[in-house]
Amino acid sequence: MNPILDFPDRLAPLSDFLAGALQAVQQIFDGQLRSDLPAVAKLCRHVEHYRGKMLRPTLSVVCGIAAHPDAAATGDFGTLVTREHYVIAAVCEMVHMATLVHDDVLDDADTRRRGDTVNRLYGNEAAVILGDYLIASAYHLCSTVARPTSVGAGAGYTHPSITIARASVVTCAGELLQLHHRDDYSIDEATYFEVVAGKTAALIAAAAELGAAQSGASAEVAAVMADFGRKLGIAFQIQDDLLDLTGKESIVGKSVGKDLEKGKITLPFIHHLANADARTRGRTLLLLESSAAGPHAGADLHAALMHTGSIAYARGIAERIVREAEEGLDVLPATPARDMLHAMAQAVVHRAY
Repeated sequence: MNPILDFPDRLAPLSDFLAGALQAVQQIFDGQLRSDLPAVAKLCRHVEHYRGKMLRPTLSVVCGIAAHPDAAATGDFGTLVTREHYVIAAVCEMVHMATLVHDDVLDDADTRRRGDTVNRLYGNEAAVILGDYLIASAYHLCSTVARPTSVGAGAGYTHPSITIARASVVTCAGELLQLHHRDDYSIDEATYFEVVAGKTAALIAAAAELGAAQSGASAEVAAVMADFGRKLGIAFQIQDDLLDLTGKESIVGKSVGKDLEKGKITLPFIHHLANADARTRGRTLLLLESSAAGPHAGADLHAALMHTGSIAYARGIAERIVREAEEGLDVLPATPARDMLHAMAQAVVHRAY
């Protein structure tokens, strides 16, 4: 049910509960997108093929369990999770789906989840409007969620729609920053991390934070969950960038090699260009400029990255960020849900798709 990893046997009870929880999330998701207009319904049904790792909904539910004030006192996960958790999870997944539909237009991608993209089947105009439809539907659904109240002194949170809106703004800003730096071979690591913290990590952080908030966790614990999600998101994007360079489309499940084709300079290349000698750097720049010419340029670029240890460097950065994320989980009581968050963190950087 959760393709990002196989959970250890000791987490089987929670894994089984999570499978049912994600089905509930999918039902809410599908119900929100149901339309009496055949043309709209057809496009919305195609979005089902985009459903993949369910990382954000999983985080909302598991963080909701792990951060619940009664997490250590009961093994009955159903008493710790409400429909509000499922609605928040569906909202986060819907916004994420919208970004995927739009990303495929920006990248001219033909494949997503081993199937044809919306833009390939129905054109860019339909894909752009479908992405907008998904975002609008997400906000409509989010408006039905009550504002959560945290433990201690009757403290409350802002409405979840504000958190989702803020994350969406940061996500779009990250994408715009990346667009601004396309074909910019002088981009530095600080700018790269600013991009990925926006375009990928902001929504994952919101999913984790809102899951905890819906359980009545303190504002401090919810902030820790947000930081955990943010770091997971950054590591997730680094791994995605590595898979775009080293993965096989049949395994990754989407078009690969798109970053170079679209002039997106990712962490391995930033490290390589900063550490290669002048001659190697010059040759790499020539290869980057001709990377759209065919597979030979791609193979030569891969060899250049291996020579400077840039792929290993990027992988090491992702693993370090995951370790930092896991350290933050020490504020939570020792429960199966906390163990699952640790397992998810490791899976993010060791996945092949």
